[in-house]
Amino acid sequence: MTDTDQDAQSRLVLSPHPLQRVGAFALATLGQGATPERLTPEAFEKTVSILTEHAVTAALARDTKSDRGFWLKASLSFFPNSKMNHHSNAKKDDVTIGDAVQAWRRCPKRGTWPAAACVMCGRAAVGFFGKVDVPLAESDLYRNTTPRGHEGMALCWPCLCSFYALPYGCRLTGGPSIALHSWDEPFMTRTLSRRVERNKQLIALGRADPRGLPAREVLALQALRNHEDRLTAGVELLVFSNNNRGQTLEIHSMEQPIAEWLRRSSRPPRRRGFPALLRAHATADRPGIVGLARNAFRSPDLIVGACSRYLTTYLHQGVIRKETADLAELCFSLVIEVMRMNKVEMDEIKAAGAQVAAWLKAENSAGRLRAFNATLKDQPRMRHWLMRRNIDALLDSNSAIEGPLITENQFRLLFDPEVEQAWFHRQLLVVSVVQRLHELGFKPEDRAEVAAALAAEEDEQHPEDIAYMNGEES
Repeated sequence: MTDTDQDAQSRLVLSPHPLQRVGAFALATLGQGATPERLTPEAFEKTVSILTEHAVTAALARDTKSDRGFWLKASLSFFPNSKMNHHSNAKKDDVTIGDAVQAWRRCPKRGTWPAAACVMCGRAAVGFFGKVDVPLAESDLYRNTTPRGHEGMALCWPCLCSFYALPYGCRLTGGPSIALHSWDEPFMTRTLSRRVERNKQLIALGRADPRGLPAREVLALQALRNHEDRLTAGVELLVFSNNNRGQTLEIHSMEQPIAEWLRRSSRPPRRRGFPALLRAHATADRPGIVGLARNAFRSPDLIVGACSRYLTTYLHQGVIRKETADLAELCFSLVIEVMRMNKVEMDEIKAAGAQVAAWLKAENSAGRLRAFNATLKDQPRMRHWLMRRNIDALLDSNSAIEGPLITENQFRLLFDPEVEQAWFHRQLLVVSVVQRLHELGFKPEDRAEVAAALAAEEDEQHPEDIAYMNGEES
């Protein structure tokens, strides 16, 4: 082997395969390299030796249920039936097990290499590898074994070692593992650095992470919260298991706009509204961070709906929440930055909301606010209410508002059947009304007692939401 060939087989290259990339970043972190490309051949070889040592130590535990058997148990979800966790190890002595694991994790000799290129990076492959070495790349609906006549996946030594390092970059549960992937390399470097350091501690202890995980989607929000720079790509959450007893693969994607919005929303100056955003997603049996994370992955427009419901919860009692302004501002930023709503249309709806709020403030009546609230779930009723108030305002020479309550174009945006997002525009109208009422200091005297009770309730937060805002991780 020439020096060039030797160097190529000790250099990490990032491929398009998400799990290989996670493993490569984990391997680079273990080797004290800032990025995979900067890991030197010497550091690569040393790090691969560390991986082998950890595999031998785990294999010698023999029993996954022992006090130090967690790393061995976790290996079943990555390398089933390998020399590391084969069921026959229980009857073998330490030397035999250690030799077998080291042989498994040793680079094949040059003379045995196939005339094939690595499917990940195109360099010379050192062999063909299957399920024992490479975690499942498809769901269990697809063939999960090497077909007859097919020798496996051609891999070079660095790409194979990236898969050996994959467990270090995942949240290990003892069952399906969770990996975060992004095409934003600085995000990957920082996220994997924290994960690897935590897993090194667990490997040393041989035990599972004692910290609970509210929901797997929350891992993505924790990583976004800790990332200081602007995110340039979306985030993928990969939940997988290569275990023979239940192969699974789930991929949940979060696009760049919502990922960046979440990152910015949990940091100053937008952080002021974040506690309210979490409360808007909390339920009696679930912290808000779980609901927010799931909405972010599945349908970001549901976040607006949650904010709208939260802000209008007490309108039937004629009361505006004290945290309305900050949460409404977060809501509108989501609509512009993530949902890409036309700013002209947004300004029209906010202007209509300001007019309605001015009329309600002039009335200074909890009853008037309750009447408006009663129309929120009934489109014809809201339409009639706005038309009636519009006529009243135009006919009243002493009206507190200037011009019509609502213009023809605003009315079209809210109720025209040909406007696909009319229902969404009505949600935004409600948010803009309560935001403006809060700015105007709307506090009917007959609602003071209710408002005081509500203020005390708004200071309450789910313990797991408090932990999230304090920077704690799962």
